[in-house]
Amino acid sequence: MTLDLGRAVLLPIDIQRGFDDPRWPKRWNPDFEANALALIADWRASGRPVIHVRHDSVQPGSPFTPGQPGNDFRPGFEPLAGEPVVSKSVNSAFIGTDLDLRLRRLGAETVVAFGISTDMCVSTTIRTGANLGWKMVLVADASDCFDLPDGQGGIIPGRAIHDAHVATLAYEFCDVVRTAELLPLANAA
Repeated sequence: MTLDLGRAVLLPIDIQRGFDDPRWPKRWNPDFEANALALIADWRASGRPVIHVRHDSVQPGSPFTPGQPGNDFRPGFEPLAGEPVVSKSVNSAFIGTDLDLRLRRLGAETVVAFGISTDMCVSTTIRTGANLGWKMVLVADASDCFDLPDGQGGIIPGRAIHDAHVATLAYEFCDVVRTAELLPLANAA
């Protein structure tokens, strides 16, 4: 794969403590955190821009409500000084936020996205970004997904949901990479 990261921005999406709340189903990706932390560390070391996305819920009782512990970033994922945070209250980081403007001001061409969860906020952000004309990249193994009810009394495993969304996104909306594939590109660009 030829991927130009010369004008790329890293976009960690909703890596927040609220997803550890026991109300959430089981997640599938045991390597999510290590891959995501490695990606952020290498990206920062290369001096490239990072824009963090945080879900600030407006739903009563949500663990993601501002001021609640679940709204906080997970340990190790907190923004550093100078790294902006885009606050959203819907699934897409582009809707109702200034993300598009921030990217344009940075002169970005490519958005490298990952986070929680693949099928919801990550997918919706990638789809919206692609529709707005951004070159979108999904780091699939630095994303995570939950087991979900199938509506018929069964459960669809998070891995199956993740794989289906990655396939759909790759077919029309973005390039898909793994952390190990992206790190050498980030350091070489």
